[in-house]
Amino acid sequence: MLYFLALIPATALTLAGYVVLVLSARTEGALRSFGRYLGFWAFTLAALVILGAILAAARGGHHGFGPHGMHCPWREGPGWHPGEAPREGGSAAPAEPAPAPPR
Repeated sequence: MLYFLALIPATALTLAGYVVLVLSARTEGALRSFGRYLGFWAFTLAALVILGAILAAARGGHHGFGPHGMHCPWREGPGWHPGEAPREGGSAAPAEPAPAPPR
């Protein structure tokens, strides 16, 4: 649902590209071609924003590298592998007691 927020910058970039193209059509020389390139660049960035939102939604919330995302030890506990189901209690193994400080 939050991926619909990508429509806001995409719409802004599309409107900016349109304004730049209209204004560049009224100019002459190098400024005209610069305006055309700038307008098409704004349209390209708007398309990339939409494409990025679609690809992020298709990933289904998996972040990081690999097929299951990055290993998050603070979320699932030590010894948990991304291919396994989360264990009961949110921790993979009981924590070992810390060694006593020397006297």
